[in-house]
Amino acid sequence: MCHPHDEVSLGFCGGTYPVGTHICLVYRDEQERRRVVRRFVESGLIDNEQVFYFADTPEKPAVDSWLREMDIDASVYTQAPHLELEQALATYCPDGSFDPCNMTATIRQAYTASKSSGFAHSRVSGEMSWALHGLPGSERLIDYEAMINEVVKTHPITAMCQYDANRFDGETVFRAMQVHPYMVMGGQIVRNPYYEI
Repeated sequence: MCHPHDEVSLGFCGGTYPVGTHICLVYRDEQERRRVVRRFVESGLIDNEQVFYFADTPEKPAVDSWLREMDIDASVYTQAPHLELEQALATYCPDGSFDPCNMTATIRQAYTASKSSGFAHSRVSGEMSWALHGLPGSERLIDYEAMINEVVKTHPITAMCQYDANRFDGETVFRAMQVHPYMVMGGQIVRNPYYEI
């Protein structure tokens, strides 16, 4: 059973953080992103959490090859096979457009399903560059991010959203940072000074 004060390791930094922590990972260095993401995902698998990952790839990634690509020890996954790996665009825009309310419902359903399956906790990470494909509704990306702060109060899935600063414009990156209570800086998690409640 999940309690409001439960804490989990994020893998890439010391200490533990409350379940339902909403994190913004803004990066320019792909190697640094991989290191943070690998540890975030691997930590969830090791701790018997259900992990949902939305990759911005043309097709749904194969779990084994994705684990190898991310340098995650495949034996961790085979001992606890609870990684849900999906193609981001198909997840965020299943009918060819983005609706923040539908996506927050998807996150709630994922959390509820993981609890029903017996997982104590769950976490999700999404490569947000799916929003750069120009599909209708993608301009509501920041609205969605703000809504996640309310979702995690009732469905405390730990979430890390990834923004490639080489691809997103500065205004979007700044607006994304404003709606995340925590951010990753130098491979460490910090309270976000730009967060606007």
